Amino acid sequence: MVLQWEETVTMGAGRYDVIVVGARVAGAATATLLARQGMRVLAVDRVSFPSDTVSSHQLQIPGAALLHRWGLLDRLTAAGTPPVRRVRFDVGGGLVMDGQFPAYEGVDALLSPRRTLLDSILVDAAREAGAEVRENFRVTQLTSSGDRITGIRGGARGRPVVTETASLVIGADGKRSMVAGAVGARRYRERAALTFASYSYWAGLPGTAGELYLRPGRAVAVFPTNDDLTMVYVAAPMTEFASARADLDGHYLRTLDLCGDLGERVRSGSRAERLRTTPDQPNMFRWPHGPGWALVGDAGVVMDSVSAQGMTSALRDAEYLAAAIIAGLGGSQPLDTALRDHHRRRDRAIRGMYDFTLRLAALSPVTARERRFLAAVAADQQETDRFFAAFAGIVPLEKYFTLGTALRVLGTRTIRDIRPAGAASSERAPSRI
Repeated sequence: MVLQWEETVTMGAGRYDVIVVGARVAGAATATLLARQGMRVLAVDRVSFPSDTVSSHQLQIPGAALLHRWGLLDRLTAAGTPPVRRVRFDVGGGLVMDGQFPAYEGVDALLSPRRTLLDSILVDAAREAGAEVRENFRVTQLTSSGDRITGIRGGARGRPVVTETASLVIGADGKRSMVAGAVGARRYRERAALTFASYSYWAGLPGTAGELYLRPGRAVAVFPTNDDLTMVYVAAPMTEFASARADLDGHYLRTLDLCGDLGERVRSGSRAERLRTTPDQPNMFRWPHGPGWALVGDAGVVMDSVSAQGMTSALRDAEYLAAAIIAGLGGSQPLDTALRDHHRRRDRAIRGMYDFTLRLAALSPVTARERRFLAAVAADQQETDRFFAAFAGIVPLEKYFTLGTALRVLGTRTIRDIRPAGAASSERAPSRI
């Protein structure tokens, strides 16, 4: 809202059905799904594609399954994005879980694509579906009539301001959403940033499996990505950021040295790009709709990257929101009613993973109780694979981390070691990890 131009013009003879502000994962996916249903869609973004952005990289299996359903997953794999079917989870003290992900809707591997690739594939898909996509377009304000949002104003730097109108304006413009700020979207379930994250890409670090490490005050992820590179990610407590920023490279490498031979293996390769670090990891829900507007992806719910669920959540949210808009604008129910239903559906779908992510982001030491549970899981390959299914979001966490699971894993003799004294029988088993 800070750019000003003197000349203002209105383009287009008619209204759009939907304008999407932001054309990365959530925005481009939403635009694609709506345009495929014949809606007139305009998607705008302040950057041109391909364009990189800070990312957790992992497209969990449910997210990959959505791309498969939409006919887009093959484009990722054809571009050389390596599939990962096995994962090794090292929680320290010699306790290691090694398993594979179960198939889900025809997909049995997660992928860790570069955002320069994934976002471009989704933008291309939106155009192919019939959406109009304008790159290098900065929205400076929303237009309204009474209390209803009616469109956008903005344009490319140095070009005249244009005004476009639509039945619905969607904010897909990320965690610092201009759309959310302009409409005053209410925040709830908000928590301060718990960690800061650093990652880079390494050559000469081969591998087809994913690696996860949990140490007191640290979480580490290692996954292969495009161009024969490996993405190595580190999360550390936000309380350390002020001291760590004096030597972020050293802080990053010292963390890798806590993870078995990982530090040695990384140093034997070569870093392909600079280290990226961000302390900007808020945790919050935003009220996702109002008269003439809606939010999708990180604009609606954002959480710490430590669980690497952002892209998958964005794709699921895009599908849910698109279905609500099609119902609302298609006349099967009032749009406001459809958006309220979507709000409830979105919150139900993400609440368990959000709570889990906050617990994981605390980066607390593994307790003796948790270690006994995980050791029992690690000793049973079938149970290990179930655990990874929950970790990846294939099985809802609230359905896996229950006393029923603890009973199955530990048996009745040791269940009292998992359940606190006096706890009700419906209480969940430890679910931080």
